[in-house]
Amino acid sequence: MNGGLNIFKLVAEASVPVLLVLILLLVFSFLSWVIIIRKYSQLKAATENAEAFEERFWSGADLAQLFREVSNRGAANGGMENVFESGFREFARQRQRKVHDMRIVIEGSERAMRVAGTREIGALERNLEFLANVGSISPYVGLFGTVWGIMGAFQGLGEMKDVTIAVVAPHISEALIATAMGLFAAIPAVWAYNRYANKVERIASHYDVFQEEFSSVLQRQIQTEDAAS
Repeated sequence: MNGGLNIFKLVAEASVPVLLVLILLLVFSFLSWVIIIRKYSQLKAATENAEAFEERFWSGADLAQLFREVSNRGAANGGMENVFESGFREFARQRQRKVHDMRIVIEGSERAMRVAGTREIGALERNLEFLANVGSISPYVGLFGTVWGIMGAFQGLGEMKDVTIAVVAPHISEALIATAMGLFAAIPAVWAYNRYANKVERIASHYDVFQEEFSSVLQRQIQTEDAAS
């Protein structure tokens, strides 16, 4: 297929500005896919860990024992486990200080859980902004290459008395390649950003619900302990 489209030849023969545009877009695309793959694994693990921990939490396990198990795992914990650990640690600290005002104890635990939850969600959101930026600017970067290629085509037309398709074809080709490369970098980044942002929002909502439920459990435990004493 001698008359076929040779992308590599067109790229190799592209003008320096268009070539720089293509390299920049290729870097954007590569980094985007690295983030997309890693973020997929991270969000999948966060969802599975949250579901597994919730099942363990509602299985009737003793909270103090569950806290010791979570504390011993350290860095191996998932996001919801860290939220639980922070909340129960503050709860235990307040109770050890003989704070009997339920409102103070619960507010302290809720505050600790909110901080932990915000930290965990921040980790899940990390690098999503890069995907959004790639999705926003890549088409415009590609458009710059397109405009440059078209300018080269018009310049070629102006310099030739006998205009043929061979004169403008290379410039038009590099212009279209720049457009295509901009879309190639932008479309996956936009898709991944929207999908992952929604996923993070659902996980954050899951954490918020757990915090409310855990606060209710702690309130009942305070009432039980105070009644027993």
